[in-house]
Amino acid sequence: MDTPKSSDSEPAVPRTFADYAANRTDPRATDWLRERSEPDWTEATEGRFVRELDGGEIDDAVFRRYLVQDYAFVESLASLIGYAIGDAPTMAAKGRLVEFLETLTTEENDYFERSFDALNVPESDRSDPELASSTRAFEDLLGRASRGGGYAESLAAFVPAEWVYLAWARSVEETPSEFYLAEWVALHDNPDFASFVGWLREELDREFETASPRRRRRLDRLFRRTVGLEREFFEAAYEG
Repeated sequence: MDTPKSSDSEPAVPRTFADYAANRTDPRATDWLRERSEPDWTEATEGRFVRELDGGEIDDAVFRRYLVQDYAFVESLASLIGYAIGDAPTMAAKGRLVEFLETLTTEENDYFERSFDALNVPESDRSDPELASSTRAFEDLLGRASRGGGYAESLAAFVPAEWVYLAWARSVEETPSEFYLAEWVALHDNPDFASFVGWLREELDREFETASPRRRRRLDRLFRRTVGLEREFFEAAYEG
């Protein structure tokens, strides 16, 4: 049976964090937000793309389409991080985000360039690709979250975008032989990245704690929409 498409319908989880936290010890807002994002979370972290990536079964054409779109998306992600750096409440937080932005624009960018060469990606697709609808929607979401909100809104989109990648990378049991697959997994399954995602969650947990009920609802919608777009992003690679 096909998994239902992402929607804005209410998931089978308490509508408010207060109700969710009532009978739990040490409840976390990010746990509640993740559960609220089902079934998209499971499909994004365990879906066809991830299953085929595990062991290197994914078709090169599929991964090439995916990688081109992901590279195009990196610019919007970098802009979101830039806004988050400006809005971050402490110098320590700003520094942590700056470090990640540097990794994104150096180590990860080098990976893209080497992988594009190996996959014979033409220059036009590297510099000015035709964007899939999910990529355009994702870029629009990140722009609205950062420019139309504040630190909490940026985190509500940033946390799931990175957390989904940590979750699917950790689920890969057999390392693919092709370097562009193996390194993509390794970039998202390592202690430094896990530590960063853990820190991002702590930041969002704290921001959520002090947010008004109205703002909490907005953060919930942003988180769920981001996870839904992650799912669509993976699925788009199969559309050709």
